[in-house]
Amino acid sequence: MKGPMPEVRRQDIGDSEIEYLYYAGDGPYVIFLHATGFLPWIWHPIARELAGRCRVISPYFCDHRIVDPEEGGVSWMQLADDLCSLCRSIGAAAPYLVGHSMGATTMTLAEAVHGSVARKMILIEPIFLPEDFYKVEITVDQHPLASKSIKRKNYWEDDSEAKEYLRSKKLFRNWNDEMLDIYIRYGMVTGDTGGLTLVCHPRSEASLFMGGMKANPWPLLEKVQCPALVIEGGESENRNYIDLKKASEILPNGEFMVMEGAAHLVPMEKPGEVLQTINSYFNLPGV
Repeated sequence: MKGPMPEVRRQDIGDSEIEYLYYAGDGPYVIFLHATGFLPWIWHPIARELAGRCRVISPYFCDHRIVDPEEGGVSWMQLADDLCSLCRSIGAAAPYLVGHSMGATTMTLAEAVHGSVARKMILIEPIFLPEDFYKVEITVDQHPLASKSIKRKNYWEDDSEAKEYLRSKKLFRNWNDEMLDIYIRYGMVTGDTGGLTLVCHPRSEASLFMGGMKANPWPLLEKVQCPALVIEGGESENRNYIDLKKASEILPNGEFMVMEGAAHLVPMEKPGEVLQTINSYFNLPGV
């Protein structure tokens, strides 16, 4: 892969330990949070362009806390607390935050509850479900995403089979080629009997989906004081039931933009455009 390459570090946050990627630099901290079931390496094509002029952090939020999906999964409010603990532990004061999907929701909760966490935030396709959804208790089988993720295919003979399979799926069809290669290289590992399996096990992914129901973000949006840019994919299926324009209007210092030609997985499909937006919105050094 193109460099510079990050260090893989681990940080004790008291009652858990978080693995994260670290790109050295002299400027401000920029922290990237990934979507449910994905991995920090997905940010590499963007993060490497900020290395040197910024100190870039990308934590892995998948299995540092193990809670069975049938028991409600890992609350995203817990992940918000963990993000704040990580920032304190590594001395990342007033970072710029960029989050996608679960990651965007997590940092929103962190800023709303803990206050003054970030200088600015970019929220890419955050999961702000209709409020009634958070009032309903459902099982894994009833959850539209957890029920699918827990049954996700989790074995391929080799890289070629994995790539062919992923390209056949709508979710991955429009991914940038490098992003897909990164997902296979770092999002899969050699299994006990050979072949490739997912780093984020389907049960862990289902646990995260279930945990997303535990914290309703809507009453908290008005407490987010830092400037926040909400990005919606122009072709995202989430537009049918998630009103991100409304969310941006509730945020005291919110802005809204549509990334045309992208579905829900905006960073994987439009990394160049996301990088341009980050540089512009944060006004980072060296641009």
